[in-house]
Amino acid sequence: MPIQRFPENPLMGPSDVKPSRPDFEVVCAFNAGCARLGSEIVLLLRVAERPAHGPDELVAPLLAPDDVSRGLQVLRVRKDDPDCEAIDSRMFKYKGRLYLTSISHLRLARSANGKNFVIDEVPAMLPEVHDEEFGIEDPRITPIDGKFTINYSAVSRHGVATALAVTDDFRTFERRGLIFAPDNRDVSLFPEKVGGHYACFHRPMGAAFGQQDIWFASSPDLLHWGEHRFVCGCRPGQWDSLKVGAGAVPIKTESGWLAIYHGADHRHRYCLGCLLTDLEEPHRVIARSNEPILAPQMDYEREGFFGDVVFTCGALVETDGRVVIYYGSSDEHTCAAETTVQELLATLES
Repeated sequence: MPIQRFPENPLMGPSDVKPSRPDFEVVCAFNAGCARLGSEIVLLLRVAERPAHGPDELVAPLLAPDDVSRGLQVLRVRKDDPDCEAIDSRMFKYKGRLYLTSISHLRLARSANGKNFVIDEVPAMLPEVHDEEFGIEDPRITPIDGKFTINYSAVSRHGVATALAVTDDFRTFERRGLIFAPDNRDVSLFPEKVGGHYACFHRPMGAAFGQQDIWFASSPDLLHWGEHRFVCGCRPGQWDSLKVGAGAVPIKTESGWLAIYHGADHRHRYCLGCLLTDLEEPHRVIARSNEPILAPQMDYEREGFFGDVVFTCGALVETDGRVVIYYGSSDEHTCAAETTVQELLATLES
């Protein structure tokens, strides 16, 4: 493979993060967006927490649905309750409604070398509004117009939506609300305008027809999105046969827009691959990885909260062409791997 994992992996995990409240425990620290801020590399980690609970019960932390000002509440259900159906480590159903076993917020980590990080003791962004009832997840950070634009998944009983926030210092954040209604996630904003408009990849999640595919959209203001175009879909019998979704911010090259994306197969094994799309028409695919550029192989990628998963929300491109990909492993830890733009381009086949 063209990618070299950091020997320090995992860089961060649940034990490295202080819970946001004393009655919670951190179970995951993963799927980080990344950016350069001055001389530092900053990550916005997705930190998933759950309340302490007994072996015979399932718990779901959530914002009070009737009044979010009441803060987090905890639903506790006995495992032997006939109205309860355990699904996996991440979720269960109770009285026909889906609940998450943890709730996520975003936490800042800083590093001078991209390997040794200091994690803030308090959250950078917490769930605050009805659309974030079940948590905020999987941030992507894109430098646009002199600020850092952050899109993230906002999860509630209505589904998974995509929300937007803006910051210039990672201390204060201006929330700008939802930009894609449920169910839509895996939004990756382009770092510059295309044809005079902001641009993104996104992943609508239709239930009746179609699959979980990557689409393109454009916007005059980052809030109102249109001109939706299909980009690429799942490929039967291959590593991305079940679902695909955009990952890191697209990288502009002379050959086209280079996008690192994730794909899952019917065993729910998540890998990373690449797309190359046209510079002026980013919905038009020029080439694509037939084999993953990164697949779960190490113990920390195969075993964990939800095993057999590598998933990225961010990559940093250095001036010498090196690319550092920060990725979540097994929905639990934060890891990194290094490659180059040229090595990624060499994996593509038209």
